[in-house]
Amino acid sequence: MSVPDEAARIALGALPGDVRVLVWDGIGEIPVHGHEIEFFAGRFNTRPSRETLESLPRLRVVQLVSAGVEPWLSVVPKGVVLCNGRGVHGGSTAELAVGGMIAMLRGIVPFAMAQRAHRWEQRFTEGLDGQRVVVIGAGDIGTRIATAVRVFGADVTLVARRSRPGVCDVAELRHLLPGQDVVALAVPHTDDTHHLVDAKFLAALRDDALLVNVSRGGVVDTEALVAEVLDRRIRAFLDVTDPEPLPVGHPLWDAPNVLITPHVGTIRGWEERAYRLVREQLLRLRDGEELVNQVGERY
Repeated sequence: MSVPDEAARIALGALPGDVRVLVWDGIGEIPVHGHEIEFFAGRFNTRPSRETLESLPRLRVVQLVSAGVEPWLSVVPKGVVLCNGRGVHGGSTAELAVGGMIAMLRGIVPFAMAQRAHRWEQRFTEGLDGQRVVVIGAGDIGTRIATAVRVFGADVTLVARRSRPGVCDVAELRHLLPGQDVVALAVPHTDDTHHLVDAKFLAALRDDALLVNVSRGGVVDTEALVAEVLDRRIRAFLDVTDPEPLPVGHPLWDAPNVLITPHVGTIRGWEERAYRLVREQLLRLRDGEELVNQVGERY
């Protein structure tokens, strides 16, 4: 197998004697024994070319340690199984989404500003209790968000590409959006989801609705969002933006009713969880067991 760096090798711990580990991120010359690689562990933002992966005759699996796989879809050769890091970042990203909702609904930022000015500005705010929340994306992150906000009394609707018990089809959004207080995005950025949240989507939201994006910036049409928040019609909590990083002087920085965090869904300790998954997947492959987190053709 191939891992991206020496730290990854250490994190994997002791492996069976018939497993050889090569430290190689797929960039540059193929190392000695590289043509024996069957299992390639890669990171989200550092990836080999398709030609490099196609030159590995025994390659069977590409395992990522990120939930997102978008940059890899075009480089993984046909017949090679692509698996993502579902479960590695889900809890921390969902936690941030819920934290952002609470910060916006409870007015934490205005209270913090009042504190800095030494002003005691007591007032009632909203909370999650009784809020109508639609979560778009019913994977690991989306289901965790839904579970968490239900604990606080929110009325939650899960939406995904296909309907199933407890999950609505994305086509139903046009009927759902006008009645929602909060919309949370937990979907990958693909051709299907690019600018899913466009001007028409935003216009369907009720006044003062809250948009929460912990997925990818490209899921939202930034120009359309800027128009809505500058008009103070809706609110937004954004952990991701398009472009990213958000340039100095971009209107979102100073937009009213917007809270921005710099793509920090991942927390300390993620490497341990990531390489525990890699190890488990490698042993499944070795033992002829089915791999988890396999990415389908349409994600």
